[in-house]
Amino acid sequence: MSIFYTGINPLNKLKVVPVFLTINSAYAPYAAASINSLMQHADPKRYYRVIVLHDGLNLVNRIRLRHLVTKNCAIQFKKMTRSLYLKAIVKYCMRQRKGAGDFFSSAVYYYRFFIPRLFPIYEKAVYIDSDTILRDDIGKLYDIDLGEKVVAARRDPKVTDIKEFRDYVDKALGVPHSEYVNDGVMLMDLKKMRKMKYLSTMIGLIKKYDADLVAPDQDYLNVILRGQIFYLDPNWNMEPSKDLPRGAKLVHFNLFNKPWHYKNVPCERIFWNAAKGTGFTGELKRQQEAFNEEKQKADHEKVGALIEKGAKLAETKDPLISL
Repeated sequence: MSIFYTGINPLNKLKVVPVFLTINSAYAPYAAASINSLMQHADPKRYYRVIVLHDGLNLVNRIRLRHLVTKNCAIQFKKMTRSLYLKAIVKYCMRQRKGAGDFFSSAVYYYRFFIPRLFPIYEKAVYIDSDTILRDDIGKLYDIDLGEKVVAARRDPKVTDIKEFRDYVDKALGVPHSEYVNDGVMLMDLKKMRKMKYLSTMIGLIKKYDADLVAPDQDYLNVILRGQIFYLDPNWNMEPSKDLPRGAKLVHFNLFNKPWHYKNVPCERIFWNAAKGTGFTGELKRQQEAFNEEKQKADHEKVGALIEKGAKLAETKDPLISL
């Protein structure tokens, strides 16, 4: 049987480092750059398994991504099937799409929370968004001791920097904004998540409140796991900037200024260097050229709408969701 579909470590030396991404075909070019950067910085003495959860990644893109494999880095694809839990999430996402500026309407964002249930072979795993670029060995993130905590993630700098988001988190979620984390990069204790039945708890909140939130998957995580989160060194989830710290281990092109959309944005060279050799560079350049002024204007309007939505929801007297 192919090593791409088993949990067996063919090197038979060290335990596998499982790393998950969740994408659809549209995200394949960005995921390719992310995976390529992971493999470029992987410890040659360890074994890594990149597991891509998807909703119908076409065969051509699966083949193109498979070409990135190395001697100690394999890629596995897992298509999500419509379970009762996933159907509930899809229905919820379809209802929430009506909200202006909602970047988080796709069920793909929730796939990360199925990992504990779908992969009982693993007790621990790393999750990264497809718009991340590694600058260090992800095995070092995997090796972090969570102690009694359930996940490790970075405090969200967007919440720290934008008043409307701070007010939203404090009031609409009932979570102190200083504790709120970004779930785009996580070390997950899958054993603890299975024991606490994280997925069913999240589905229960979705059904109970049907809440219109700013970043639903992330908001649920912060409410459910409040007090159970290990705060990562920010270097493991750095937003792009002109003065990127030399110690930055991972760059996360989160929300704004995607280098495959805009030219002359911070850290664009880091992204394009990672994309080189993936077979997707031409496609990414075409995306950038096609992202004209009209699309750029719409992109900025969505950002403004998201901030406005946060400010409006912060006017609530009671939290929109709670355990």
